[in-house]
Amino acid sequence: MASDEHSRDTSHDTSRDTSYDTSREGSPEPGTPLLEAILENARNRRYLGRRLERANERIETDVLGDIVRHGPVLEALLDGPLDRREIESRLDVSKATSHRFTQWLDQQGFVEKVDGRFRLTGLGQIIAEEVLRFEANVGTARRLTPLLEAVCEDHQEFVVEPFVDATVTVAEPDDPYRPVERFISLVRSSETFRGFNTTHMAPLALGGFHQHVFETTETEIIYLPHIADKLFETYPEQAREAVESGHLTLRTRDDLPYGLALFDERVGIGGYDETTGLMRVFVDTESPVAREWAERVYESVRADSELLADG
Repeated sequence: MASDEHSRDTSHDTSRDTSYDTSREGSPEPGTPLLEAILENARNRRYLGRRLERANERIETDVLGDIVRHGPVLEALLDGPLDRREIESRLDVSKATSHRFTQWLDQQGFVEKVDGRFRLTGLGQIIAEEVLRFEANVGTARRLTPLLEAVCEDHQEFVVEPFVDATVTVAEPDDPYRPVERFISLVRSSETFRGFNTTHMAPLALGGFHQHVFETTETEIIYLPHIADKLFETYPEQAREAVESGHLTLRTRDDLPYGLALFDERVGIGGYDETTGLMRVFVDTESPVAREWAERVYESVRADSELLADG
């Protein structure tokens, strides 16, 4: 049965998602070129097909399939020029297969032969990098499936690239609290903690955990208004003392997407089951790009929240 502390406004208007809106007062400054490129791709990816149609640049599906099939040799050549025997050894393929590979790559203009060795052309290098990016994004999306199912309805511009090597903790039938335990362990090992919509990560019933937050970790949390009220009802003296001392900063916002957590070294995202209120999955990483992305999302949500001075 779902607890009131886990409920949220399911009518969340995705048009209000300001995670990438840098035009508003208080919005984060533009990020690094790498992050900006990732975010620009996220904004435009749904329209790429139309743009390609207008530019008459659609590539035949068979050709795309051939490019992916030649991914291993393209990746090998990213490390430097190779002769045919080196390609055979690196990929563990026959002489006939390596000949077929290099012949096709040459026909496409992806490689050129210099002094008996094959090396990527400028075009070939870009294609090789994009094939690797595609593989990484597909692999990451598959690993993040439980999270994507939980967050994408609320956050259409979620980007997977920064989470390629993330730790994915999923609730199991025989261990439904694995994501919660992962989240709590990260809070306990961190001197600072910021986040929003985190109640499902650590339900208010976990008194020991909240005492740690009140007394040990420097904390700023953005809650739905009724969740903030519930916190003061559950821990009236401890919560008020923590806020008054400046140890705990509470802010409220009328609607929030998934849960986001920023620790000293890592950032994490949680998705939960709206029926049970339990966290289904928690994904965390120490990737610098993910950190920058999370900081931007948090600051944008924070800019649209209100400071709760006391209980």
